[in-house]
Amino acid sequence: MSRRSGRPDSAFMKNKFVLPYEKMTAGTDVAKQFEAAINSKNYAEQMRLGKLVLATDPDNVKVYIILGVVGLNDPSLLSDSAQYAKRAIEMIEGGKPFAPLFDSNKDKALANLTYAVAKATAATSQTDAIPLLLKAARYESEQKRNPQLYLDLADAYEKGPRAKLSSEYKSKIAPDGTETPESKLVLANLNQVVDRQIDAWARAAALATDANTKKLILDDLTALYKYRNKSDAGLNELVAGILAKPLPDIPTPLTSLPTTPVSTPASSGSPSGTNGTTSSNTSTNVQSTKGQNKTGATGATGAQNSNKTTSGPKPSPSPTPGVKPKPRRANHRRG
Repeated sequence: MSRRSGRPDSAFMKNKFVLPYEKMTAGTDVAKQFEAAINSKNYAEQMRLGKLVLATDPDNVKVYIILGVVGLNDPSLLSDSAQYAKRAIEMIEGGKPFAPLFDSNKDKALANLTYAVAKATAATSQTDAIPLLLKAARYESEQKRNPQLYLDLADAYEKGPRAKLSSEYKSKIAPDGTETPESKLVLANLNQVVDRQIDAWARAAALATDANTKKLILDDLTALYKYRNKSDAGLNELVAGILAKPLPDIPTPLTSLPTTPVSTPASSGSPSGTNGTTSSNTSTNVQSTKGQNKTGATGATGAQNSNKTTSGPKPSPSPTPGVKPKPRRANHRRG
């Protein structure tokens, strides 16, 4: 306060009132811009502005959720998004309120957040992504009916445990190419993984609504099923009834050969493969384009996406015990 006039001096007033007010109004402006980015589905801006919001409001679970699912709409943001998804999961499971996001549906929020973490994890470890994909699929949400999630699951089995077991199988074969007790045990474990792939592909086929996409999935599922079961008998019944069956867990590793052949879990009565399997010749990957899941499933932020489908790049076939892989088809495209 000025000694002469008895009035507060300008420096005091600025520090006491002006700067806090400017900071408060700046935060309001950022919040408004953040809301506008959400409404316009500008995912890069959501990430940028959401970080600014959290700098002044670090316990805002709603912002953590929004940033956590951004990566499902824009894969370029997935690595950052997954970190926020993990924190959002911790906050929700700790009892933090999150309405009105996801219609106050806890399962829906957790499914989308877990799926984002799973997809980010798959970039470095397909094997580690499997339990997260299974967890995301088991929540009661739109992700449970998203064919892309099951295609991701099949791909994770393919590139993770199946690739490892295929390589191990080849190392256990005798020099003359005959089976050994060790190679037979590896093969039994490999067949369990292939059975999980078949289950995931069947779910994707059952859930796909676009006719072209459904055909592509069924073509590859049929090839894999035939190699595993030596016949396509029971395949139609498998797809028709697969959604009524529980999603199987990751197989427990076998430490000794089973006394009876292990049949494909989802196709009771089908013969079990004994000479190994081959990977399907392609993997139909219904990917996101411009922030939209092209399977027609509801997007992570609740917006309904189109039914147009786009196939993405195909994974390389894994080494195959006992069977020469078929040549890969060209990438599927739909105009």
